[in-house]
Amino acid sequence: RREYVQASNNVSFDIYEGETFGLVGESGSGKSTIARVIAGLYPPNSGQVVFEGIDLTALTSERQRQPFRRQMQMVFQNPYTSMNPRMRIFDIIAEPIRFHRLTENETQTRAVVNDLLDHVGLGRAAGVKYPHEFSGGQRQRISIARALATRPRLLICDEPTSALDVSVQAQILNLLKDLQDELGLTMLFISHDLPVIRQMCDRVGVMQYGQLLEVAATEKLFTDPEHSYSKKLISLMPEFTGLKESPQPVVALG
Repeated sequence: RREYVQASNNVSFDIYEGETFGLVGESGSGKSTIARVIAGLYPPNSGQVVFEGIDLTALTSERQRQPFRRQMQMVFQNPYTSMNPRMRIFDIIAEPIRFHRLTENETQTRAVVNDLLDHVGLGRAAGVKYPHEFSGGQRQRISIARALATRPRLLICDEPTSALDVSVQAQILNLLKDLQDELGLTMLFISHDLPVIRQMCDRVGVMQYGQLLEVAATEKLFTDPEHSYSKKLISLMPEFTGLKESPQPVVALG
């Protein structure tokens, strides 16, 4: 007899344009499942995913969904497994540009990819190399560049630093904050790391066993949580001071 487990159930929240909305919870709480449903990687059994007033779950063909896929991109947890080891970095970043036909010719594609590599602090010389030639933090920068290649409205970051050394985590988090400020990104940021959530997010939802227990402004949640589970999580929170107080300027995309 086959048994089914509900990874998430009766979860409802809004993400406002320009904000970073965080989902926090222990492993197995359902937060990554929610991210993949929003991104269209998992089909929901019920409910809606509304983006720009359109219910994405009601779109029945890939042709209808494709414009919205371009506007939502993900940065995955593990930079070691999220890219093809046989492809050069230039082609990894160019792939979504070519797929969505966002440029008129290869010269334009090259210019966009080079801008993205500069934007994430790697430089265009990185384009001729392969993934194995980079560290974990550098690979995550490549993943971010690839996610930004389609000029998304919503960037979904699923545990983007948990596979990285602590010394590198703050660099990636600061890069994401800089890019959000520069490009006006809206972000869904998923993590089990409460100090990171506190410094990255404007509002936070707390999940446990597939349920959304509480949504609050970040400082409200961390200073006056309402749900007993939220109180328990926050009471166990360590310190994290890896993020700088103000973003450094980055070069705007042309």
